[in-house]
Amino acid sequence: MAFAAAFTVPGGNQDDGKPLFQSKPTFMLFIISDAIALFSSATSVLMFLGILTSRYAEADFLYALPKRLTIGLLSLFMSLAATMIAFSSALALVLEGKVTWIAAPLVIATSIPVCLFGLLQFPLLVELVNSTYGKSIFHQQNVRRIH
Repeated sequence: MAFAAAFTVPGGNQDDGKPLFQSKPTFMLFIISDAIALFSSATSVLMFLGILTSRYAEADFLYALPKRLTIGLLSLFMSLAATMIAFSSALALVLEGKVTWIAAPLVIATSIPVCLFGLLQFPLLVELVNSTYGKSIFHQQNVRRIH
């Protein structure tokens, strides 16, 4: 979707091939957020494919798989956020000065599934980072024990 949105820009093109809204700052926000969405979604897909095609060796479970899952989830969250910014900026460009009352409810309605996904998956990301990079069960125990 992000790849197609880069070539079919909101508002269309002029006769010389340049985008119609090229001079507006909202269009630059659209282009930048669309590029971030494209690269971060490709990164997340590649990381998740790397998890599926791993060897499942012992070292993979300790280091490679948690790192790939963390990078995949972070890039997926970044991709979702950038996609929502691109959608909102494209909507602002197209509806500028026209039907402005529909823009805010539409952006809110389309943000609900993304926010629900973030709320459901963010605890997994926090737990994954804590268990992978935080204190492990193999750390040095305190010499003074109370029995």
